Amino acid sequence: MPARDDLMPRLRQALDREDALALWRGAIGRESITGNEANFVAYLEQQMQALGLAGLTTAEFLPGRPNVWAERKGAGGGKRLLFIGHTDTVHVDGWREHWAGTEREDPFAAPIVDGAVWGRGAGDLKAGISASLAALKLLDRAGIRLAGDVSFAFVGDEESGQPGTGVSAGIKHFVGAIEVGEVAKPDFAVYVEPTRLAVYPAQIGFFITDITITGKSAYFGVPELGKDALRAAHAAMTALWRHSDAVAARTDHPLVGRGFLLVTGLAGGGYIAVPERCTLSLIRKLLPGESLDTAAAEIEKTVREAIADPEIRVEFAYPAGRDHPLGGTAAEIDRDAAEVRMLSARMASAMAGRGAIEGAPFWSETPFFVNRLGIPAVYCAPGDIRNCHTHDEHVDVEEYLAGIVGFATFMADYCGTVA
Repeated sequence: MPARDDLMPRLRQALDREDALALWRGAIGRESITGNEANFVAYLEQQMQALGLAGLTTAEFLPGRPNVWAERKGAGGGKRLLFIGHTDTVHVDGWREHWAGTEREDPFAAPIVDGAVWGRGAGDLKAGISASLAALKLLDRAGIRLAGDVSFAFVGDEESGQPGTGVSAGIKHFVGAIEVGEVAKPDFAVYVEPTRLAVYPAQIGFFITDITITGKSAYFGVPELGKDALRAAHAAMTALWRHSDAVAARTDHPLVGRGFLLVTGLAGGGYIAVPERCTLSLIRKLLPGESLDTAAAEIEKTVREAIADPEIRVEFAYPAGRDHPLGGTAAEIDRDAAEVRMLSARMASAMAGRGAIEGAPFWSETPFFVNRLGIPAVYCAPGDIRNCHTHDEHVDVEEYLAGIVGFATFMADYCGTVA
């Protein structure tokens, strides 16, 4: 499905590179570490007003923490498309020390170095947010009027690095507004997580389990009087690793690979005594179609059977509920759907070697659309998830600009145009 011969060259010619870069670099300059989304939302309000979007709304999902959304109404007769992304970023701990004395020292200065823009949020995901808004501006500059509606929603609380945050409170609020009819339901959604302009119609699910094992302390000279929590944890981990191998052997998803679990933490011990308490943490990767409840029950059964001592207490906690009380569900739509193929083709035309159809090796918020609302959704945007959350977060300038052209072409083709 090649891009229309007349449209993409027209859009490339109309693109104001410096204006598009200024939009993106200004976005990075608005620090929005989780909890401080309002700082960036104020910037987005200004940009959305300048685009003349209708129904511009800011609404707090928690005190002092707003979402923002608006739309461009089409002439009528076309489909409704949503671009959505999260406004918060992870912290910048250690960034300034890592880049001290260089032009990258300020994580919010957005310098252009070696053909890329650097900074916290450059890829995750202010390139995607900026590219989506710049795409509509590009259509306006090229004199292209849409038949369908293009809407934008930018929500907070997606990242999970700050205490007491990161439970998708922002998108829960926005999805609730769709459910009650306050916001019109889109026909298709593009969540602008960084994909290097690939299209991800599938993503993994996950849950985190914190396991507390409590035995009985005893003086080291008479260990038979105690119940060793560390020994019990060793048995549990051995069984969990066997279980992970069994999970991985079940199936291999063509886009997101195999499921597994990873033990991510272990703490325990006693002072010259049998250790009474031990805690361990794990994360489980789920594939589309796997039940989160079933997977969690398997973990609990595996641990209890491995310890098998009624005098040792085992407790399970699930601290990372997202669209499910225990965690985040996996999601998948038809990779051969017309919208998926169309977006893939537009990105491939916008930049050589891009536009592949792949799977997301991360969890983000499309399951709220796919699983809860029944709305098809994908991830697609400039940026590389592999350098996000690190001191090396950056996005290639040409990839960002290609993303603008690709998004603009997709908007025109998906929503339709009028003379």
